[in-house]
Amino acid sequence: MAGARILTRSFYQRDTVKVAPDLIGKHLVRVTVNGEMVGRIVEVEAYRGRDDPASHAFRGLTPRNAPMYGDPGHAYIYFTYGNHYCLNITTQKAGSPGAVLLRAVEPIEGIRLMKHFRPNVGDTELTSGPGKLTKALAIDKTLNEQDMTKEGPLFVTNPGRSESEIYQSTRIGISDGQDKPWRFYVNGNPYISKRHGLREARFLQR
Repeated sequence: MAGARILTRSFYQRDTVKVAPDLIGKHLVRVTVNGEMVGRIVEVEAYRGRDDPASHAFRGLTPRNAPMYGDPGHAYIYFTYGNHYCLNITTQKAGSPGAVLLRAVEPIEGIRLMKHFRPNVGDTELTSGPGKLTKALAIDKTLNEQDMTKEGPLFVTNPGRSESEIYQSTRIGISDGQDKPWRFYVNGNPYISKRHGLREARFLQR
């Protein structure tokens, strides 16, 4: 954490598809009464508004998706499939819906605490999926709309330059909007959630 800077609102106040790959390599920080946990972001997906049929905002504003329409840099957390939470970070200007789903992180600090929240799983299974990472980092609906641009229970920092190769492919687990290559991940990282789409994936020129 020493020297790491929290990402500012201006970082998130851009097109969602541009913010998403820029989150790769950044550190997700979760502060609890029991200690601090840090994970390197290695896989994300971008979701926009009415131009994205896979997005919660495709049909307009609802009480559930309201954070997507608010200020950028806030947590958008929802319960899905009846058993786990998903963490998104809102993007674009207020009124223009967008969010980046964090699909996987690589544990960096507080691994023992993560294993307390997700016992009896293999190391690479600890945070290798959107539901897995929220369980491991004790993230639930109480953190919905949390401002992630300031120090608190949940925020993202920039640890410095990352040399990882970033690839992009189509998104996972959706029935609509399958053609959009808005999934970004670290090539070869053991913590990415699935190998789906790797044959169709391509290197992202930065």
